Order: sequence, then C-alpha cells, then structure tokens
Amino acid sequence: MSTAFPNGFLWGAASASAQIEGAYLEDGRTPSIWDTAKKKQVKHGENCHIACDHYHRYKEDVALMKEIGLKSYRFSISWSRVMPEEGRINEKGLRFYSDLVDELIKNDIEPMVTIFHWDMPLWVYKKGGWLSEKIVPLFRDYAKVVVDALSNRVKWWMTINEPGCFIMNGYLQGVHAPFKRNYLALSKLTRNCMLAHAEAVKVIRQYAKQKPMVGVAFSSGAYVPKSESEADIDIARKKSVETGNGLMANRWWMDPMILSKPVKAYGIFSSKEKDMAEICQPLDFIGLNIYSSFNYGDWGDTEKAPEGTPRNSLGWVIDERVMYWNVRFIYERYHLPVMITENGVAANDAVSLDGKVHDPNRTDFLYRYLKELKRAIDEGIPVLGYQHWSIMDNFEWAEGYDPRFGLVFVDYSTQKRIVKDSAWEYSRIIQTNGSCLK
Repeated sequence: MSTAFPNGFLWGAASASAQIEGAYLEDGRTPSIWDTAKKKQVKHGENCHIACDHYHRYKEDVALMKEIGLKSYRFSISWSRVMPEEGRINEKGLRFYSDLVDELIKNDIEPMVTIFHWDMPLWVYKKGGWLSEKIVPLFRDYAKVVVDALSNRVKWWMTINEPGCFIMNGYLQGVHAPFKRNYLALSKLTRNCMLAHAEAVKVIRQYAKQKPMVGVAFSSGAYVPKSESEADIDIARKKSVETGNGLMANRWWMDPMILSKPVKAYGIFSSKEKDMAEICQPLDFIGLNIYSSFNYGDWGDTEKAPEGTPRNSLGWVIDERVMYWNVRFIYERYHLPVMITENGVAANDAVSLDGKVHDPNRTDFLYRYLKELKRAIDEGIPVLGYQHWSIMDNFEWAEGYDPRFGLVFVDYSTQKRIVKDSAWEYSRIIQTNGSCLK
C-alpha cells in the first residue's frame, strides 16, 4: 500500500452560489426561487439574501483558501446573476465570476465550475421550471454564456449538482424550493433535467477554449456490506443500484446519463429508450457527493441504526466505510474516473473563549473518510480529487444557518471569518499529499 495520494491529486473544497454569495439584488441580479422562499419554509425564517457576503469578500475568502493550501475550489454560478431575464446577459454578473477565476488562478488554485446548483432564476421557474421542456434550450443558452466567458481559464466543469436532491426535495417532497409536491411528475422532471444536462455537455465540448474535463455531481451513496465475504459484498452491490435509495439516487440518473440505459421504478416511473442517445453524452469523470450510507434511513430497504450511532448535527449517520464502498460500486458499474465533489460533516461549531474554533469531530471525520478513499485508490480506482464540503459555514437551504459544514467559521452578524482547527489539519493532509493519514 502506498503512503500518499496520486501526484496532482486535487485537494479542494466546495461551495454553492446561493449558499454563500449574498448580494441577491445587486449589479443587475434578479431573484432565484430560494430568494423568494417564505419565512415558514426555512428554519427560523432565515434567507440567503446576504449569506456569507462572498460577492463582496471573495478576495478575502480566496486568501484563506490559499492559506489553507487548497489546490482546487469548486463553486457554482448564479444563473440569475448571469442572465437576469430571458435573452439578456448581465456583464456585471459575469465579471464577478471572471474576477473570481482570476483570483483563484493568481493563488494557484484550480477553478472548478458547477453550472447549476439549485438556485433556479424566478423567471425560469415562471416559464415552467423543470416541469417544462422549455428549460432545455434555456439551460443550453445559459451554459453557453458561462462557457464563452470562463472556459479560456476553467478546465473543470460540472453541469448540475445533485439532480436527485433538487428534483426529489423541491418537486416531490416539497421541503426545498420551489416547495411543490407532485410525485406523479417524476418521469417528466427527470427527462427535462437530463436533457438539459446533455445540452450543457454538448455546449462545453463545442465551445470550450481549452480541452475540458466534464462531469456531473451526483448525490450518491451505497449500502455497506455486513461483512467482506463475496456473498455480502454482492448483496450490497446490488442493493446500491437496484432498491430504495440505491435505485433512486444512483441508477435512476446514472444509467441513462452514463450507460444510455432507460430505468423503470415502482411500476409508474420510467425513462424512455428513445431519449437515451440524446441524454447520454460522453463524460470525463463522475462526481460523487458522499455523506452517509444507505443502510439506515427512513424509507426503502433500510434498517434501524443502533442506539448511540454517531450522527452529525442534522441527524445523518456517520459511517466512513461508505466512502470506499460507494466509490468502488460506482466505478465497477460505470468505469469513469471519480471526483469526490462533496464530503463533510455538519456540527454545532462555536467560537471558544480563546477566540478559536475547535472542531475535533470534523478532523476525526476527515481522517476516517479520507482513509477509506485511500483504500479505493490503492485498489486501482482512479480518483481525481476531493472537494470538502464546505469551504465555509453557509446558508444550508431549508435548515437555515444552524448546521455548520465549513472549514472556515462565519460569524453571520459581523461576517468575520475564523479558520477552524480542522482546516489546519486538512492543510497538513494536503501538504503531505495524504501520507499523514496512515
């Protein structure tokens, strides 16, 4: 077993525009569906209008990334900042992202762009959003604007973040924007989302000003086998794509988008064979957002977690073994290089009397999950990088500002940043290219 991660491994951290930028009506930007969420729809009645004020403080934030030693930074574009209405490009909005990219490059940090991370413009939603086929050409036009502006400096691209989450939570369960409940629309929603993704891939391939690396960031997971016997591994492998959470989080999206295979689910949902040639566009990597195993949950083929099972502050089970099994099972099925596009832990962090933020639980989480990722790498699975979620505490969607995932603490009343202990430990991991994890 080697002691370090591969040369050129992209150690980084991630964020999303709606969660950190703020400046929601500045410089020509128009609202997204998250800006117009009602108070009762977000915990404590909070909103993302200011968030971390990253729009004004991006240079300070990039300086902190440099200090920590990040090699890469994954961020998303605000569609309504770039295109505040149909057919109109907002040059001031584009300039923000161009300046951010320049600042990252100046600090030797690889920029990684996610084109869509949940914050649909209100004007797009009023045209039908993901329920309407109109979104496919609209998304294509938007992607082209971003690619034209940034691809001379940006190599790494993700079309969308976690399609399963924003479709399931936003349109079926009604707990995220736009807070709708229509389970029977799943097939239509999925089709429009995957066709929009495909158009974005084609745009990147056609118009990128340098050879791009193109992927998608999936909210993924896996069942951890009861033992490492071949029989138990095979059971876990099948469950990770065929039942409950595994079916809907993994195969429902990945089979059409990567293998050109339609999927049926629960007798009423399906993707269509006739769409596969269009939906399945060549990808360079598969992005996996990995948090919890599928063994324990509220629905599907799950079991009750034992009393005292470690959990984060959102109640998600912490089981580092999922990192290895998730990466292994997905690679075995789809044979694409893997990028960990999100992984992290929510905690109730606070500033201590000494003015610092001590978060040993996050440091422990990092070590546990990264050791499991190293196991996958040592078995020959091509893993390109690790983007910790998140670079800083932020607006955690319907949960508001209580959950803190960041490597950097944010005092939302003053916008003061404090680098947490875990960030300095992550810095040591990066400096040693993971050799300190042994």
